[in-house]
Amino acid sequence: MGIRRVCVVLASVLALAGCEEVGNAAEEANSFADRASVCAEALGLADLNPLVDPEKLKQRAADKEQRLRDLAGDVADEDVKSSLLGLADSYLQVQKERLEDAGVVARWVKRNTARLDALRKACT
Repeated sequence: MGIRRVCVVLASVLALAGCEEVGNAAEEANSFADRASVCAEALGLADLNPLVDPEKLKQRAADKEQRLRDLAGDVADEDVKSSLLGLADSYLQVQKERLEDAGVVARWVKRNTARLDALRKACT
């Protein structure tokens, strides 16, 4: 009777350990899927046409900034989060610029390209 009880306890412990491993694997898979989803959406947001009305451009930049901040709040990966916040800051910055000046737009595009590259790197 004692050996049977030990076997039952041992089987229960092994089953629980297996469930925990499956749970951890599922959690990792969900985290990866969430990161991939956030990255895909963020990279899709990363456009801004400087050839539109400056007020419309600023409003689009404000919308993109807010969405990027929301996405940063949804992702656990710190590198992705940091890249998203850097990109959001870029859209905040463009809202404050004199967009009628082609030099200002060109400098912003250059800085934003570097931030997009950082996001792409963090997402891979």
